[in-house]
Amino acid sequence: MNRYEDLKIWEKAMSLVEDVYLLMEHLPKDEKFGLISQIKRCSISVPSNIAEGAGRNSKKEFKHFLSIANGSTSELETQLILVHRLKFANKSDVKPLLKKCNEIRKMSYALQKSLS
Repeated sequence: MNRYEDLKIWEKAMSLVEDVYLLMEHLPKDEKFGLISQIKRCSISVPSNIAEGAGRNSKKEFKHFLSIANGSTSELETQLILVHRLKFANKSDVKPLLKKCNEIRKMSYALQKSLS
């Protein structure tokens, strides 16, 4: 349906994954198989679902996968807030990632609306 590589939302989501991975390098090593693993998987889910939806054969399916990406974005936000609350990272480290999550969600809603 669409070339996902051309979508601004996909590019922003990929940038978010890179930022998440950089932040995860600073978390305690004993969280490697817990919170760090979950956050990384969740962040990867956002651009992956955007790409999968773009590769589907219908607008309805694309919207469905954008909805899944929205869910993963909300899950990621929750986990990033938890990272701050557990004092694994400063608010100044987490805030830009939360802002990017919010931007991705807004872009997703706008794209979903345009597909209607």
